[in-house]
Amino acid sequence: MSSAFVKEGESEQLKDVAPNMASLIQHLQREYRRTVVELHTRLHPKHSKEVHEMSDGLGYMLNDKQQWQIILD
Repeated sequence: MSSAFVKEGESEQLKDVAPNMASLIQHLQREYRRTVVELHTRLHPKHSKEVHEMSDGLGYMLNDKQQWQIILD
């Protein structure tokens, strides 16, 4: 069996995605099975980090461990 096939329940977790936009977009497109694009970037007032607002309606930020996390505010 090819390693290109992923069994249900074995999908990559957001925190395991490489800390770059190309990897984030690729991960989101696999999860949603549709095109996902970055709409804009803003600076989070509390964390002073970039938040990438995506077309899936969520914002994503790299935490101090260089792992992606969802920002809800």
